[in-house]
Amino acid sequence: MSVSLGIPQIRSAGPAPSPAPARAGLVDRHGRRATDLRLSVIDKCNLRCTYCMPADGLAWLPAAQLMTPAEITRLVTVGVDRLGITELRLTGGEPLVRGDLEEIIAAVRAGHPGLPISLTTNGIGLTTRAPALAAAGLSRINISLDSLDAATFRALARRDRLAQVLAGAEAAAAAGLSPVKINAVLMAGINDHEAPALLAWALERGFALRFIEQMPLDADHGWTREEMVTAAQIRARLTTRFRLTPHPGARDGAPAQLWDVHPGPGDDAGGGPLGTVGIIASVTEPFCGDCKRTRITAEGRIRSCLFSHEEVDLLELLRAGATDAELAERWQAAMWVKPVAHGMERPGLDSPDYVQPARSMSAIGG
Repeated sequence: MSVSLGIPQIRSAGPAPSPAPARAGLVDRHGRRATDLRLSVIDKCNLRCTYCMPADGLAWLPAAQLMTPAEITRLVTVGVDRLGITELRLTGGEPLVRGDLEEIIAAVRAGHPGLPISLTTNGIGLTTRAPALAAAGLSRINISLDSLDAATFRALARRDRLAQVLAGAEAAAAAGLSPVKINAVLMAGINDHEAPALLAWALERGFALRFIEQMPLDADHGWTREEMVTAAQIRARLTTRFRLTPHPGARDGAPAQLWDVHPGPGDDAGGGPLGTVGIIASVTEPFCGDCKRTRITAEGRIRSCLFSHEEVDLLELLRAGATDAELAERWQAAMWVKPVAHGMERPGLDSPDYVQPARSMSAIGG
């Protein structure tokens, strides 16, 4: 299977791409309803992870193109009050690069006291900012951490920042940003052998670990299906030290498939599970049929799917003086044409070539 470059089509605030039916919420033609908003606050990052960014970084958006705190708050309000959004995740880039992140969170919290607000971050800077983020109204946090070995972390992130990330995770827990979730991407021959050690480390601290299959969203466009570490391989790695059983309860559209973690063979520890581990298998075990997510990039464009080749400009409409009703209508129209799946769900020689989105994960927002 080849991976080629796809150039996204940007729709302005003109006519809607397809009229959505007159019904409530962010529904699509396939019966899904989006209630989970992933909103990027910035495209910049202070790491250069190999599966995300080129070594020299990217051309960052000018500050004037980024959404302001007031614009972010207004779009969240439209989503919550008019479109049924029930959960907000702030992403990047690296959100902590924004000095006004606490202001953004406080403004959203003031308007929506009961809204769960989470943050995905690399953890650099949390040691000083975690208390203020919690005070502003942040509910919990996801921290990206791919290795506990300093040399391996440096090779993957192209920066020597492991100690800061580890300290940031502890600071987040101390500030009450729980459950602290850890996101790890395994790379074949680099850090995949660390899976059991990462899980043991997380369980000891009460952190919720999520392994994520490497997705074809790297800026260098070097991803191949053959070289990625699959969910099946991750489970096999973990069972060299632990025993896994399916976690009871409905998945309910969550990206991660949860497994209860038990002591492995030869471990005489009794009692119940040690905790859980999640595996997000977007490539080999896709969950598109239950997707509940809608995304807004740092410059205010709607992406109906992480792998979309089309974006709908919402910020242009907002800055042109649109009403909340007009913003909601445009958002609904963008989500109505959400594709049924991302295109990687049918591996094989008879599959059409998968076309990788032109924008990398850092530019899209996770």
